[in-house]
Amino acid sequence: MGPFGGWEMPISYSGILDEHGHCRRSAAIFDISHMGEFEFRGDIAAAGMEAAVTQPLEKMAPGSCRYGFILNREGGIVDDLIILKRSERKLMLVVNAAPAAGDFEVLRERLRGGELEDISAATAKIDLQGPLSRAVVGDVFGREPELRYFRFLETAFSGERVLICRAGYTGELGYEIYCPPAAAPSIWRALAADPRVKPAGLGARDILRLEMGYSLYGSDIDAATSPLEAGLGAFLNFDKEFVGRAALEEEKNRGPRRVKVAFTTPGRRAPRSHYRIEAAGEPVGTVTSGTFSPMLGCGIGMGFVRPGAEGEPLTVTDGAAVRLEVRPVTLPFYSGGSLRT
Repeated sequence: MGPFGGWEMPISYSGILDEHGHCRRSAAIFDISHMGEFEFRGDIAAAGMEAAVTQPLEKMAPGSCRYGFILNREGGIVDDLIILKRSERKLMLVVNAAPAAGDFEVLRERLRGGELEDISAATAKIDLQGPLSRAVVGDVFGREPELRYFRFLETAFSGERVLICRAGYTGELGYEIYCPPAAAPSIWRALAADPRVKPAGLGARDILRLEMGYSLYGSDIDAATSPLEAGLGAFLNFDKEFVGRAALEEEKNRGPRRVKVAFTTPGRRAPRSHYRIEAAGEPVGTVTSGTFSPMLGCGIGMGFVRPGAEGEPLTVTDGAAVRLEVRPVTLPFYSGGSLRT
């Protein structure tokens, strides 16, 4: 166990590499009830919710969800979040744990109407991830969910309402299960009793997400980082107005201050967050995430460099004992997952 976002979280159960491999081969469950959840009820456009986030809320169909951002006026990422559209007048917003309280205040200040409620304390969250997860969900909940990627349905488990969303943070086929806290232990036990399933902690989760090149809030993205710098422009919708849009339009015209890079090391030695990135012996940027990838058999990392440096030979160093010549690659690092099967 260890501290994370104000919570005591499981780092590992049977071992980080064992859990990582089991998720890639079979199925793993993750307790991530630390995540924050808000519920909005009301007229999405009239209340100002449409402009408060980057997702195109009114164009979303009920039963669908979208990844996007809450931005500040400078275009920085206050938080990244997934929004689930439960009906034309009802949304669930899933945010990160550490910035959740601040997110709620930012959204409340931007709204002109409707009701925004923090339902985090009334919501538990269990993720089931891995190529066998569809069959496991079918056995535990009575039928295999016929869900496309980033769609969800509502069902019941032992008389409690449960929301099952096909999404995840691992690059594998998977489901995110939202339920009342009282139902979480029985759902966890039912999933864990399946011989195809093992519990996994934050250690395995971090390797899994980094192999996919997914950003982690607080490491790879933050309020001083724009989605354009972070290579996440595909998740912006410039067909609508949203807070931070003007700053991003200006950034598109002048070019970014920094450029995201992804790279591998020649051996098992892993780059670490805050290592310096150099080109021709000169500092050009900083590593934001790094680890050893079991799927690639080498170190992998992401970071930011000054524009133009991404095309130069790069070295990563801690300034003392560690010095690694790295090879730039295109994300994802690992492309063999079952995500869309």
